Amino acid sequence: MLSDIVETTPIDANGVRLETLPAFGRLNFRGRGAAVSAMGEAFGLALPQEACRAAISGSRAALWLGPDEWLLLLMLPSDTDAVIAAAATSLAGQPHSLVDISERQYALGLSGRQAATVLAGGNPLDFDLRAFPVGMCTRTVMGKAELAIWRTEPDRFHIEVWRSFAPYIRGFLREHMREFGA
Repeated sequence: MLSDIVETTPIDANGVRLETLPAFGRLNFRGRGAAVSAMGEAFGLALPQEACRAAISGSRAALWLGPDEWLLLLMLPSDTDAVIAAAATSLAGQPHSLVDISERQYALGLSGRQAATVLAGGNPLDFDLRAFPVGMCTRTVMGKAELAIWRTEPDRFHIEVWRSFAPYIRGFLREHMREFGA
């Protein structure tokens, strides 16, 4: 159970909030050319082709993580099996990889006017809105853990981290929130 490995109570400070996001269905897709289009059809959302960008429609989001890799998020986890089945049909005979990683990852939300400052405390990226605009996403490191960061609103970030690193990242962010009274 998730609550056995990581605290899930939101942390509030002056200008920033850290919270556990609800469960998502998550698929890691790798493919090129026609496979990318076919996966987009099966997923119900064209996969972004621009580097480090996310696309969202309704309860689904696709995050570009590399030249041939996307993280597909389903806000309704119950849709995951249907997407996998649709992908099996549309991707038949095409080289690709589609892996259900729903249980591997954990999502945090970091929001508020100081959210970018907190992230910058442990990451080399420039989180200024001009350098990291809404809709941008990337795989990066924080401290000693790999994670994906997606800016969903000017003052809101979605953070995807492997479950085994969730307590570490949550503690790391809480430490950087101390400056703001956490």
